[in-house]
Amino acid sequence: MIKVAMLAVAVLASTAWLQAQQHPPDTSKQTGSSQHKVDGCLQGSDGNFTLTDSSGTTYQLHGDTAKLTEHVGHEVQITGSTSGGAGDSANSASAGATSQPSLNVKSIKHVSKTCKSTN
Repeated sequence: MIKVAMLAVAVLASTAWLQAQQHPPDTSKQTGSSQHKVDGCLQGSDGNFTLTDSSGTTYQLHGDTAKLTEHVGHEVQITGSTSGGAGDSANSASAGATSQPSLNVKSIKHVSKTCKSTN
């Protein structure tokens, strides 16, 4: 009888340990539709950075911008969430007629030491 009880405890403990090792996907931090990768030319300084993509769209960069200074004037790929632009009435009211989209920087990938021409 003691062997059966010990076996049951061992099985339950193993099951609990195995369940703790399985992590469900964390959808609260990001979803596929909210994270974007934007390639472009990085400009700016002193925490005020912009990224201009190949179509000429310029994004105001926010968030984790600490590592951007070393890449100014370079072609980079920024991953982050976008907001603002013409569809964001709160931003367009405060920014005037032309509203610039913003990109909340999550990560940066260096692409080239020179920017591609947008012309």
